Amino acid sequence: MNDEVRLTRVLVIEDQPKIAQWLATFLRQAEFEVLTASDGMTGLRLARTEAPDVVILDLMLPDVDGLEVCRTLRRESDVFILMLTARAEETDRLIGLESGADDYIVKPFSPREVVARIRALLRRASGALVNNSDAHPPPPKLLQIGDLTLDLTRRMCTLNEQTITLTPTEFSLLSTLMRQPGVPFTRERLIGEALGYDYAGYERTIDVHVRNLRRKIEPDPQTPRYVLTVFGIGYRFAEK
Repeated sequence: MNDEVRLTRVLVIEDQPKIAQWLATFLRQAEFEVLTASDGMTGLRLARTEAPDVVILDLMLPDVDGLEVCRTLRRESDVFILMLTARAEETDRLIGLESGADDYIVKPFSPREVVARIRALLRRASGALVNNSDAHPPPPKLLQIGDLTLDLTRRMCTLNEQTITLTPTEFSLLSTLMRQPGVPFTRERLIGEALGYDYAGYERTIDVHVRNLRRKIEPDPQTPRYVLTVFGIGYRFAEK
């Protein structure tokens, strides 16, 4: 039937069959449609032909490095990318975020955590994180400060009338800050309101997303005009 609701489509790119099968089974039980690929090239092909909503990407793949797969996906689409990594070093995980991943989970992991992260990503895309909170009034459809404009209805960002391509995570982070210019946000608060899950030691995640965002919207990322650092606290958006 034409009015059948399409399930959220998740592409799992993981070269270890047991992990891929275990994760796919749990995701299907959570009512996601699941596609799997055991190498990077197959994953890229499926991403291009099947248009997944979320890609779960292992960092270590047998053919194409997971970071390169991530960079390619990010160049081609704004699909959510949740990176799986067995590397314990924080710098390795942050490199994944700098390559365009929206979030990461370290192996070994709970499949329930994966499902929770996916649902948080999807809420982020729908704009439901802050918009529906009792603590905030309904936001305007258009946020504009200086030469930067954010269209919340069309989910578009423009700077000096030029379209800026943001990932869903960057858009959510920017809209959260722009709704309250001048108000300092702790990293913990930004994780809860912009990223959509409880604080659990992911402060550096915010720093990387802010750095990626600044590269796109700031004339000089070294001396930000819009997203300002509040030392000892976090970040705030410049006032009008």
